[in-house]
Amino acid sequence: MLENILQLYHTRPKELTRFVKFAIVGAIGAVIDFGLLNLMKGYFGWPLLWANTLSVSVAIISNFTWNRLWTFPESRSRKKRVQLVQFALVNVVGLLINNVIVVGLDAVFVPYVGEPLSYNLAKAIAIGVVLFWNFGANRIWTYRGL
Repeated sequence: MLENILQLYHTRPKELTRFVKFAIVGAIGAVIDFGLLNLMKGYFGWPLLWANTLSVSVAIISNFTWNRLWTFPESRSRKKRVQLVQFALVNVVGLLINNVIVVGLDAVFVPYVGEPLSYNLAKAIAIGVVLFWNFGANRIWTYRGL
């Protein structure tokens, strides 16, 4: 994988920079995501599926804003509403993937490590998987041609 990243850097350094920015924006979103997940599940006792859905949804709004402003600033010349709908549709698929991974892996991990570690480990794995889906799909559709 490292070899592929280095090859991308040499052939398309701007695209690698975009991916790094996208990942940084995603890291900010992950802080929001983890924070809300733990607040809603751990403090307020929400069911995991609902807490995860809310936390991912708020992170999506943050990610859209920062990707539009920083990762793909030239995208601001496009209509925000159209772009938001595209971004949201891609991220709804990401949310479904995220929910399946979080709920599924939490059930696997909880007997061994207990809560809240079980759903936080599951969330970390889900974020790592969904990062690649979200970047690839948004790059192809939402930010096509930039």
